[in-house]
Amino acid sequence: MNLHPKITVPYKGILVPCLSLLMLTAMAASGDAATASSMASAAVKDGQRDFDWEIGAWHTKVRVLADPLSGSEDEWLHFEGTSVVRPLLDRRANVVELKVSGPNGRIEGLNLRLYEPQAGRWSLTFVNIRDGLLTPSVYGGFHDGVGEFYGDDQLGGRAIKVRFLILRQGPDKARFEQAFSDDGGQTWETNWIAVDNRIDNGG
Repeated sequence: MNLHPKITVPYKGILVPCLSLLMLTAMAASGDAATASSMASAAVKDGQRDFDWEIGAWHTKVRVLADPLSGSEDEWLHFEGTSVVRPLLDRRANVVELKVSGPNGRIEGLNLRLYEPQAGRWSLTFVNIRDGLLTPSVYGGFHDGVGEFYGDDQLGGRAIKVRFLILRQGPDKARFEQAFSDDGGQTWETNWIAVDNRIDNGG
């Protein structure tokens, strides 16, 4: 978008360096040169390292809602095992290998996370090894230390929205929550809660 359509090329050639010089002089005079440097760094910062903290092995306890969005009384199934996060492509992608079991059976799956630099966001795609199918991805990123990811899926033939949250609870503990909505995101029902404690940092 051209915000100054009436400025001709010769004036642009003069205006841009003059404005830049004035801004730099003002910042130096007020002692804000360091602030200018930090602002420049923030401008080029992206989120491709957002998952670096999670690389390594974790002990995980998982609770899964047996029948989500059914209106029936909540019944939670309990599982326990490991979650191993491995970096890919210079950490611009990673894969989570989940292996948990409990009285109601076993869950084995992969979660593939890919960073999209053009959009400045991550996509998270889960694979259930039982059926070998990819679920529709959720998309988002981290804000103030909390990861929020949203997407669309189907449950029992009806369209739903999916929300996935990642909450860091210190350097060696994290909580993951998945929720579904069948009213366009007005209300959410949490159906997956995992609490991870670090075993190894993957170094």
